[in-house]
Amino acid sequence: MPRDPRKVEKRDIEPDLKYNSILVTKFTQKMMWDGKKTLAFKLLYKALDILAEKTKKKPLDVFEQAIKNVSPVLEVKSRRIGGANYQVPIEVRGNRKLALATKWILTAARARKGMSFDKALAAELLDAYNGTGVAMKRKEDTHKMAEANRAFAHLARY
Repeated sequence: MPRDPRKVEKRDIEPDLKYNSILVTKFTQKMMWDGKKTLAFKLLYKALDILAEKTKKKPLDVFEQAIKNVSPVLEVKSRRIGGANYQVPIEVRGNRKLALATKWILTAARARKGMSFDKALAAELLDAYNGTGVAMKRKEDTHKMAEANRAFAHLARY
C-alpha cells in the first residue's frame, strides 16, 4: 500500500481465450513459474479436460465450484493488545478468498507425488469439488481456528 493517499489503480486482467474467464487467467498467473504462462495455460487446460472427462459436466462449472468450496469465510489475524498477542477472527474479503483458495489448491496439487502436474491438479480440483482433499482440510482448519478464537472477535477493528 502506498504512503500517499491517492487511490491505487487496479490492473485489468484479460480473460483467457478458451473459456473466456478471468478466474482461469488469475489461476494460471498464480500457477506460473519463471514467466512460463503458455505452459501454465496448457497444464490447466489439460487438467480441465480431465475434469470434464471424469465428471461429465462443463469443466469451467466444476472449476468455479471447486474454488468456491475451498474459499474461506473466516480467518484469524494476530493482534497485539496490552502486551499479549490474540488471534482475532475476521471475515475474508473477496479478492483474498480467491487468492487463498488458489494458493491452497496449487500447494496441495504440487504436494501430490507420483503423477504429472496436470493430473495432480485435476485430482485436487475434483477433490475440492467433492468437498474433500488437502485444500478443503486447510479451509476447515482455518475455520476451526477462527471458531476457537471467537471470544476475541470484539477486538477486531479491520
